[in-house]
Amino acid sequence: VVRTITAAGGSAESVLTDATSETDVFRLFDRAMSPGPARDPADLIVFNAENNQVIDFRSLSAAQFEDFWRVGCFAGFLVGREAAKRLMPLERGTILFTGASGSLRGKPRFAHFAAAKAGLRMVAQSMAQEFGPQGLHVAHIVIDGGVDGERLRSRIPEMVTRLGTDGLLNVDAIAENYWRLHQQHPSAWTHELDLRPFKEAF
Repeated sequence: VVRTITAAGGSAESVLTDATSETDVFRLFDRAMSPGPARDPADLIVFNAENNQVIDFRSLSAAQFEDFWRVGCFAGFLVGREAAKRLMPLERGTILFTGASGSLRGKPRFAHFAAAKAGLRMVAQSMAQEFGPQGLHVAHIVIDGGVDGERLRSRIPEMVTRLGTDGLLNVDAIAENYWRLHQQHPSAWTHELDLRPFKEAF
């Protein structure tokens, strides 16, 4: 991603972060909010961490359930809280949380994933109601379908073959929608947006 952005003339850097670590999140924001020669403090924060796996409910361990919650929900709280603290003095900014179909409904063998995603959705709603009137745009995006990216292509290539590119969400199209949310006029802010391929049933 960094190479793609810099090759196009932009400025980007990567920072390895454990989003479930409060200390790591502090350090990340210290870096992101510090002006540099080629950058201003960040005013668009996107939380996009998740883990997913099919696990039968009867064999789901407490440790597994907690791990999915920590990555999918707790990490979102840490990032969202720090983003709100850093953006409030600017009196502007956007905080976006990536959700999934599991944010809205639980499916068999995905209780751990749905619990984390539903919790993240409530964090986003609460933040939007608290900070929206103070000038921060907080939104939750439901990604309803497979994303045509490196992870899906390497882990589940048969799904990519079965659905084809028209049956998957295009990464650039997702990014464009996120950017449009950031650019919205405050008189017409979107709080929740769902994105899916035109072939996806819902």
